[in-house]
Amino acid sequence: MVKNVSSFGRNGVHDFLLIRSTAIIMTLYTIYLVSFCAFTDISYASWTSFFGGTFTKVFTMLALVSVLIHGWIGLWQVLTDYVKCSKLRGGLQLVVIAILFGYFFSGLFVLWGA
Repeated sequence: MVKNVSSFGRNGVHDFLLIRSTAIIMTLYTIYLVSFCAFTDISYASWTSFFGGTFTKVFTMLALVSVLIHGWIGLWQVLTDYVKCSKLRGGLQLVVIAILFGYFFSGLFVLWGA
């Protein structure tokens, strides 16, 4: 059996389940945001109070992590399928990982004000 050390999941089934679960979380978060926008008169005060709540902050971080996991698995699959040079693929994966960590820490600092 071949082991892929750069994949997020342990195998293809694990990656498949991660993709599906992150897609469900992102869908629920989208419904949450759309319902807020549809049923609330949006102003600065309502927006800051909405994102000031702990539930919204935790749900937003969960959605952000889901986007990053979903994006990493998808980009890993594309790079593995289409970039045959292992050095180039490794370099591109390193760039993708750096960008995803940057997105994570940006979201963390913006959302929690750390």
